[in-house]
Amino acid sequence: MAFKLVILSGAQMGVERAALDWALKYELPHGGWCPQGVLSAAEPIDPRYKLKEGATDSLLEAITSNVRDAEATLVFTLATKAAGMAQKALSNAKKQKKPVLHVHRGILGVSEKIVAFIDKYYIRRLHITGSLDTDEAGVSDWAIGELEKAKGIMDRRPE
Repeated sequence: MAFKLVILSGAQMGVERAALDWALKYELPHGGWCPQGVLSAAEPIDPRYKLKEGATDSLLEAITSNVRDAEATLVFTLATKAAGMAQKALSNAKKQKKPVLHVHRGILGVSEKIVAFIDKYYIRRLHITGSLDTDEAGVSDWAIGELEKAKGIMDRRPE
């Protein structure tokens, strides 16, 4: 079974932007919400990202909208305990009673856990978020590596 997901993410530097770049690389359908003003900022984000601006400049509102529009949320951090907006995404998914998976560097078999999570909940619209690279250097590269492995597992499955 090929990797067939719609990727939802936001505009934060780090895991979110990396997830959008990854979706573009594989021509996966993608989208998501970002705070108001991000798309028209002095240094706008890549126009290839299929993002919509929220009604306010609140990052929390964007996270809430991405959780709402997805079937599940996947959060990447290097540390075992999520902080900042990664923690807000975890809390928000639980509040909305949506499946959520938090993976971190201390977990073995992350890519296999991602595949099992997608299979368990029959996920087709996945919200991907996590730490910023400024907070956890290298988190986006690690997250993309794990997504690559998960995609490889799913691509090798028979149709």
